Amino acid sequence: MNGDEQLLRGRVYGRDHDDPDPGPLPHRTYAALMGGPLDGLLLDITDREPEEAEDGVALATELSRWPGGRALYDPDPAEPRRPGPGVTCRFHYTGDAP
Repeated sequence: MNGDEQLLRGRVYGRDHDDPDPGPLPHRTYAALMGGPLDGLLLDITDREPEEAEDGVALATELSRWPGGRALYDPDPAEPRRPGPGVTCRFHYTGDAP
């Protein structure tokens, strides 16, 4: 794991990189992003309906195959989402979109 990858690990997607504490908050619910350009980041899914989370996400990133594109992540239906705050599920990288 290189230095850039270590910087991403445990951070929350969308939080400011200059935030002195870019990690998860204890009362929020997160999905761990697995693989791809956002591997190691957490995605805050607290305010998403369960159906929304089941559809997966397209996250804007400059690290995707296309600059300004989106990295696609989907939950694994074989991995049920745990209830409660904290990291409750994992979203796996499925590709990039422009």
